[in-house]
Amino acid sequence: MTRRLLCALAGALIAAAPFRLAVAGAQQEQLLSASVQAGLSSALSDQASPEPVFPSVAAKTAWLTDKAVLLQRRMPEIADRVAFLKTVYYEATRAGLDPEMVLGLIQVESRFNKYALSPVGARGYMQVMPFWLNDIGRPTDDLFHLRTNLRYGCTILRYYLGLEHGNLFLALGRYNGSRGQETYPNLVLASWNKWRAPVSGFQRVALSQ
Repeated sequence: MTRRLLCALAGALIAAAPFRLAVAGAQQEQLLSASVQAGLSSALSDQASPEPVFPSVAAKTAWLTDKAVLLQRRMPEIADRVAFLKTVYYEATRAGLDPEMVLGLIQVESRFNKYALSPVGARGYMQVMPFWLNDIGRPTDDLFHLRTNLRYGCTILRYYLGLEHGNLFLALGRYNGSRGQETYPNLVLASWNKWRAPVSGFQRVALSQ
């Protein structure tokens, strides 16, 4: 079989697959201590209802409405957008992260494609590498599931923030597998700024602590 024919077949298989390739980088596998493994597994296992807690009903309405406007092109169905945004807010604040920063990271990582698949195998909205499933001891988790993917992504970024003593720039580099390089952190930070800017007439509200 000629090389040209092989390339054509590979292209056809990719086009027919339900996944779209993502171009972001990936986390690097590392040896986890037993205590870290247990801590990460515990952080992932809580099954509390993903209903976010806002400072007020008005704050919740303002935040969800504002972000839904920005997501409209990516998610045409309003119910999908609201469910996605509620889950982002819940999982981000649960991990001690700014939800708008997480939205910026998702935009860079997968462009809000639930089934994004990178050339190195990273999966879903937050492009989580599958080695985490075995490393944390949860091999049957589905990284294309909305809440599972966001919980893993937020938990991993929180873990990297701890390793980097709160330095977000370096933690983002770790998340992308490019620690110390400027390109990826700067892309996420620029995207974060766009998500922080109100576009629907609502002012940005303070997040609950």
